[in-house]
Amino acid sequence: MTGSNRNRPDFTPREARRRYLDHRKTEASASSIKSWASRLKRFCDWADDQPDIETMRDLDGWKLDEWENHRRGQGVASSTLNSEMQTVKNWVEYLARIEVVDDELPEKVHVPEVPDGEESNDEMLEHGAARSLIKSYRNGPDRATANHALLELLWFTGARLGGVRALDLDDYHPGEQYVEFRHRPDTGTPLKNDSDGERAVGLPASTCVVLDEYIDRYRSDVYERGRQPFLTTARGRPGENTVRVWCYMATMPCLYQDCPHGHRRDTCEFVHVHHASKCPSSLSPHRVRTGSITWQRDQGLPAEIVAKRVNATLEVIESYYDKATERQRLERRRRPYIENLQFDPED
Repeated sequence: MTGSNRNRPDFTPREARRRYLDHRKTEASASSIKSWASRLKRFCDWADDQPDIETMRDLDGWKLDEWENHRRGQGVASSTLNSEMQTVKNWVEYLARIEVVDDELPEKVHVPEVPDGEESNDEMLEHGAARSLIKSYRNGPDRATANHALLELLWFTGARLGGVRALDLDDYHPGEQYVEFRHRPDTGTPLKNDSDGERAVGLPASTCVVLDEYIDRYRSDVYERGRQPFLTTARGRPGENTVRVWCYMATMPCLYQDCPHGHRRDTCEFVHVHHASKCPSSLSPHRVRTGSITWQRDQGLPAEIVAKRVNATLEVIESYYDKATERQRLERRRRPYIENLQFDPED
C-alpha cells in the first residue's frame, strides 16, 4: 500500500461489495447486478466465518485460493466456478483501482478455465417430452391453468423467466397471434438486456387458444403498480420464485407417463408446491428455454431468426443453448439445399 491509502476507508467485504455494485449500476443491466450480488454475497458469507479476514486489506493470494478451493469442494460446476471467480477478479480490480487493496491483488485471483464440453449444462426439456407434456395439458383436467399457460409461453417463445413474468395482459395480441416483450424497470419488470431485449414473438394458433382460455377461466383480474399482469396470483404478479415453481410442477414427467423414479403421483411429496424443485426430473425455466431453442433450430428456423425471437446472440445460441446432435445439424444444413446438390447422370 502507498502512503496515500492511509486515508482510504478500510472496507469490510460487505461494504466493498456494496460499493462495487453501486458503481456498476449505471453501466450494467439489473439482471447482471443481481448475478454479481449473489456471487459476491457467497464470498462475503464465507469471509464472515474466517477469523483472519476483517477487512479487504486482509485478503491475499492464499485466502483467495482458499475461497476457490472452498467452492470447488462444494461440487459446483466448472462453468459456475469460472463465473464466480471472474466476478471476484473484476471486483478486486475495481478495489485496486480505488486503492482499497494492493495493486497486485487482482493478479492473484485465479479464474479456472472451463474444460471443453463443459461450457454449459446439457440438461434440457427434450422435444418429445415437451410435446407429451403439452398434449397432456391440452387434453387433460389441468388445461389452461397457470402452469399450462406458462409452459406454452416458455416453449413456444424460448423466453427467459423474467421475460414471461414481465408480460402484461395488453402485451398479448390474440388476433395477430404474438406477445410483446417490453422493458419496464420503473415498475419492477426489467428485461435482461434492457431495451435491447424488447421484441415481438409470434405464437402458434393452438397456443393462443390455450392462452385465451387461461384468461377467461383462471387469470385473476388484478392490478399491480398500475399494470395488469398476464400471469397472476390472487395478489398480483407472481414473483420469480413462484414462476420457477410453476415451471417445476409443469414439467414433471408423471403428468404423461409413469414416474421414472418409481413414485406414485397421488402420494409423492414432490408434487407439492414446496417440494417441486426436488423432483429429479422437473426442470427450471432455463432448461425449457434451452430445449425450445434447440427445437426451433431443428424445425428449420434460421439461427438469425431464433436469435431475435429469444433475444440472444448467435454465438451464445451455438455455444450454450443449441444442443442438437451432429445428425440434427446435418439435417439442418441439408434440408434447405440438398436439392441444389443433385444432378442427372445423363446430363
